[in-house]
Amino acid sequence: MRATIGIDIGSDRIRIYSGHSIVLDEPSCIAVKVYSGEPVAFGQKARDMIGKTGENVSVINPIQRGVITEYEEALMLIKEYLGRVCKNKMIKPKVLCSMPSGLSAVQMRSIIRAVKAAGARTAALIESPIALAVGLDLDFSTPHGTVVVDVGAGTTDVAVLSLGRLVQCASAKTAGCDFDDAIVKYVRKKHNIVIGEMTARRIKEQIGCISKRNIEIGMTVKGNSIYTGLPISFEITANEVCEACEDVYSLMVKAIREVLERTPPELVSDAANDGIYLTGGGMLIHGFEKRLGEELSTKIKTVPDPINTVARGTGVALGNAKYFSKGGDYRYRNLGELILE
Repeated sequence: MRATIGIDIGSDRIRIYSGHSIVLDEPSCIAVKVYSGEPVAFGQKARDMIGKTGENVSVINPIQRGVITEYEEALMLIKEYLGRVCKNKMIKPKVLCSMPSGLSAVQMRSIIRAVKAAGARTAALIESPIALAVGLDLDFSTPHGTVVVDVGAGTTDVAVLSLGRLVQCASAKTAGCDFDDAIVKYVRKKHNIVIGEMTARRIKEQIGCISKRNIEIGMTVKGNSIYTGLPISFEITANEVCEACEDVYSLMVKAIREVLERTPPELVSDAANDGIYLTGGGMLIHGFEKRLGEELSTKIKTVPDPINTVARGTGVALGNAKYFSKGGDYRYRNLGELILE
């Protein structure tokens, strides 16, 4: 068993990096009994129960927008996943967790407390943009601007890095899960049909797009009529999904623009020459990369494994002493002043 573990505690999934690979990738869901709080299922098994449980069982996502909102459920979830990875060995691991930029001290302490209570020997936090840069093996220690954008499920983290620190950053509360919500609202308004979260996600993954497609595609799904309450089948097209997601996408682009506007022109110029590094599961929707590059007039660089980059970065940083050397110019919000307990 490895003594060091990196965790990407996301709003949609929890990923654990140990050794040289992702050893766990499960949804951030837990099903509990309503009256006793006793856990019934974790991860994918819990997610499969969404919309299908009775009154006695509730499916909870205790991590919202990168923040623990239900402490007891989050503790049970993290403890279950750490137990799977560590296989209940005697040696407790040292854990480094990613977090969205700009969390309050209370929110950060909540994550650390939950991870330590779940079985970690020590717990530290690193902001996602720094973990992302480490996971991509980017050298951000020089006076050169590097822009990274991580479109997750709950937050969109945008950061400009230079001289080993975050020069500018923002964590927008608009991300991949908002595409799902937008599709649900659009279908209700346009088709007078109610669909669930999982159906909206399936629509997004199969035909979702940000730019209008030249060749129209569609799919048939089922929902409940708002007039009769009875099941009904209907067809939704990719261009309809594009229309539904437009406002969400615009808010993401606005967050990126605001960070770039606050950044010194010299660093923005570096980014314009090098391109913007784009990662995260939320950017996988069709057309995102191309349209973003056109609107920002900048080359967009995607990575081979955008979903696991942050998790990999936490593991690499924790296992590499150079990131914690006193000689390095890393300060808080980066690698030198990690909140470590």
